[in-house]
Amino acid sequence: MNINGKEIETTANGYLVDHNDWDEDVAKALAEAEDIELTDKHWDLIKYLRSEYVSNGNNPNTRTMIKELGKIWGTKIGSKDLYALFPKDPSKQGGRISGLPESKRKGGY
Repeated sequence: MNINGKEIETTANGYLVDHNDWDEDVAKALAEAEDIELTDKHWDLIKYLRSEYVSNGNNPNTRTMIKELGKIWGTKIGSKDLYALFPKDPSKQGGRISGLPESKRKGGY
């Protein structure tokens, strides 16, 4: 991918080869390629995923994201809320747009 004149290398599945290449413009381009218009809630999830990965080397699963984003948003949420943001799996599609490496985990739980 070429974003703002910088060549960004991705895997065959669309994940960044180097998570350090990520910035908000890269996220916007990745989201646009998947027909997702990023809202504040998308950004909350993206920032949460990046924080978890950069701080702990952790790719959170959907169950963990439900608990943590419910706290951030101050309301009880369910998997439908996250799938409304990233319909192809919040942990995988959300992780891809967040610039995280591909998770080899099966399912969202």
